[in-house]
Order: sequence, then C-alpha cells, then structure tokens
Amino acid sequence: MEQTLLIIKPDATARRLTGEILCRIERSGFVVKQLRLMRLTSEMARKFYAVHEGKPFLDALCAFMASGPIVPMVLEKENAITDLRALIGATDPAEAACGTLRYEIGENVQRNSVHASDSAESAASEIPFFFEQE
Repeated sequence: MEQTLLIIKPDATARRLTGEILCRIERSGFVVKQLRLMRLTSEMARKFYAVHEGKPFLDALCAFMASGPIVPMVLEKENAITDLRALIGATDPAEAACGTLRYEIGENVQRNSVHASDSAESAASEIPFFFEQE
C-alpha cells in the first residue's frame, strides 16, 4: 500500500466542496488514514512550498493558501500517487481531462481546489509537515 497527501485548498472549502471531494476520493478506492481542518499562516505556506522559492508566483500562492481553511489528509491505496494524480487532473483546470476534480471544480491554476503529492519523495516530505509520524 502506498500513501500520499491531498490538501483541499481554501477555494474549495469556501465553496463547501469538502464533502464532495471526500466522496469522490473514497469512491475511487482511497482510504483516508488521517485528516484535519486547519489554517496555514503565510510563513507555514512558504515553508511548505519552499521548493518554489524564487519563482514569481510564490508570494501569491502563499497568500492564497493562508487565506482560509484547508483540509490536508493522508490517503492510502495501491498506486496511490499515480491514481490520485489521475483523479485530480492537470494543475490548470483548463487543461485537465474531463471528469477530473480540477476540470469539474477548479477555477484557475491557483484556485484549482486541491494539491496532491507528485511523487513518493514529495509525499514522504509533505505528509510529516501536516501529521506527526508515530
């Protein structure tokens, strides 16, 4: 079994889409292992997105991620990372495949409703950011 991180972003929580997203995830065979509701500070967002340091969109991304509640969760399934990336679709909802979460509920590249780990290495560093490992 493989684990990955999914974050329901502030645009989706503001539009009350958390339940719909969770339903799609569970119907797709994922098991929710850990979940929490929280609000990032700008500093926490900058630390989480440190991989983007120096990129022109970082300040706006951090401000957006700190603008409202988020719902990070650990999901588990065989091929969890690949399957979740297929379920959510491309980063830009305009380029996402029909039927994916971002195609259906994303508004634009930043307000695309969800973040998901893109590799096993990313998941290994992102999950502990939100959840203490025992």
